[in-house]
Amino acid sequence: MESSSVSADLHIILNDICCDAGHVDDLFPFFLRHAKQIFPMLDCMDDLRKISDLRLPPNWYPDARAIQRKIIFHAGPTNSGKTYHAIQRFLSAKSGIYCGPLKLLAHEIFQKSNDANVPCDLVTGEERVYANEDARQAPHVACTIEMCSTNTPYEVAVIDEIQMIRDPARGWAWTRALLGLCAEEIHVCGEPAAIDLVTELMYTTGEEVEVRNYKRLTPLTVLDYALESLDNLRPGDCIVCFSKNDIYSVSRQIEARGLECAVIYGSLPPGTKLEQAKKFNDPDDPCKILVATDAIGMGLNLCIRRIIFNSIVKPTVNEKGEKEIDSITTSQALQIAGRAGRFGSSFKQGEVTTMHRDDLVQLKEILSEAVPTVKAAGLHPTPEQIEMFAYHLPDATLSNLIDIFVSLSQVDGMYFVCNIDDFKFLADMIQHIPLNLRSRYVFCTAPLNRKEPFVCTTLLKFARQFSRNEPLTFDWLCRHTKWPLAAPKNIKELVHLEAVHDVFDLYLWLSYRFMDMFPDAVLVRDIQKKLDDIIQIGVCNITKLIRASQSTAASGTAEVVSEDFPLSRTKKDARVVSDRHGAASTEALSIAVEAAGLRRAKSLRPSRLGSRQEDLKSYGRGSLANRLLREGLLTQEMLRQLESEWQDQHRNGRYGFGSKRDDQHRSKETGKKRK
Repeated sequence: MESSSVSADLHIILNDICCDAGHVDDLFPFFLRHAKQIFPMLDCMDDLRKISDLRLPPNWYPDARAIQRKIIFHAGPTNSGKTYHAIQRFLSAKSGIYCGPLKLLAHEIFQKSNDANVPCDLVTGEERVYANEDARQAPHVACTIEMCSTNTPYEVAVIDEIQMIRDPARGWAWTRALLGLCAEEIHVCGEPAAIDLVTELMYTTGEEVEVRNYKRLTPLTVLDYALESLDNLRPGDCIVCFSKNDIYSVSRQIEARGLECAVIYGSLPPGTKLEQAKKFNDPDDPCKILVATDAIGMGLNLCIRRIIFNSIVKPTVNEKGEKEIDSITTSQALQIAGRAGRFGSSFKQGEVTTMHRDDLVQLKEILSEAVPTVKAAGLHPTPEQIEMFAYHLPDATLSNLIDIFVSLSQVDGMYFVCNIDDFKFLADMIQHIPLNLRSRYVFCTAPLNRKEPFVCTTLLKFARQFSRNEPLTFDWLCRHTKWPLAAPKNIKELVHLEAVHDVFDLYLWLSYRFMDMFPDAVLVRDIQKKLDDIIQIGVCNITKLIRASQSTAASGTAEVVSEDFPLSRTKKDARVVSDRHGAASTEALSIAVEAAGLRRAKSLRPSRLGSRQEDLKSYGRGSLANRLLREGLLTQEMLRQLESEWQDQHRNGRYGFGSKRDDQHRSKETGKKRK
């Protein structure tokens, strides 16, 4: 019973228990004291539960509750004129705010308003543009939805794409706008699937919803035949891919046939997207084909005759953060297909089909299904709530504060707490840097892609220099990014330029929150425009960049892009699929492709699972290869190369799948049967 780590009173209790003079229950006060040292929230659990009580979000916005708002829901599919009617009311009002999901959409309304002689400001996370030269605030403003003010009164507010209130990452911004905007009229635009939820949410605020339904203005036809060959392309066609590797490969094959094509994908700067759209829309430009990702689903006005789905499977991220291959949803398919035959364009009706015949039946099935109703609206902890948590738990890290907040939070059935993985990733990344809580919170909400190492490294350097109270100057940024930069010579360099553009965006975003520490926003915006022009040059010469990349692919410095048509996907490791970096070896590539195919088969939506159940039961490895070929995960060339390498490595005894014992062990680990 002699121990220097045991306090005297505990020592006496333990001694009494050993001598039968005490009871084990006497230890409970000591256990409780120790537990409170390890879990300090136990001392203030009631207070923490009150702070994290998210059951009454309408009460967070007293200014909005002080007025009686009129809610008008403009419901309809893509190209039905629903947003047009809401914007007409916005333009006729004495004051108004437009809230959209993309910078491109906010910029379009900003431009349209000022062209109509309605002074309108533009507000995004990275930019402020005033209609008045003296920087006076105009009565109208177009903004990205995260930037809307819930304190400024307006006559009319427009909330676009309301169905995104269910988005697992950004849904909180739509919830905040819907509940918190101080406007006499709130015009909500989006899919009919969100009507019931919006009506229920407004019932809790005592506000009624008027629903105005719209039908598509031009007919949209699902063709009975697939394209099957790029030789069958026509002017006005748009091939939709779901990976950048597919974009690169398709665009090269199109230009190999003597056709020009425009290219649009998500990570391109907004200016480059607009230039590519302008090139495709120009009737005098020889470019009549568009190759794009689902980035065309919103934010761009395009004159498309026919949408062609190169594939109907798309990489998605599951709850564990792993990338899986899953079939597109009905909502996604309708959003993309609806871009064909836009009202007012040169094409009076739209058409939609697939590249492969086998995909067409499934696409028709997807498009015929009803869009699932939106069940819940997203919420996110506010800086004030986190600060109150920190007051009670001063020694907890920001990441831990968020975890505790989410674990204790209470929401009712109409709400959910948004995914905070990106926030926690940044919080952990900068945890070792001494920052006050409010500044740390701002850095963790910075909009960046955590899969971009260069951008994440830059944020880390920003935070470190910020903590030393050293301003981030234009010269410092130029040294860090090695500005000026030359036009890209291959795909790898183009991807890096896109990352540098994101770094400039990050600087501008922080400059509006810490003006003294990021003082050179004007200079950075100037070089960002120059960088946009450089990226445009690269995108216009994308086929040359692909050829340059292929010439160096053998040394592992660039991606390999297949010539055959179902297009390849690569893998950085055995778990995460990457669209930007080639596989280190054919063995890793084979594991990636097979794993992706198995995950996709497992994750098919229930409505289509039954029709493929027998296939999954009877197919062996060869049939899996056939399916992966059809779905664009393998090419014939890759399959031949894999077969050759499997045989060579098996003969040499170097291939990991050559052992029967290894096969049996692997089948136990993965639960998958392999021959």
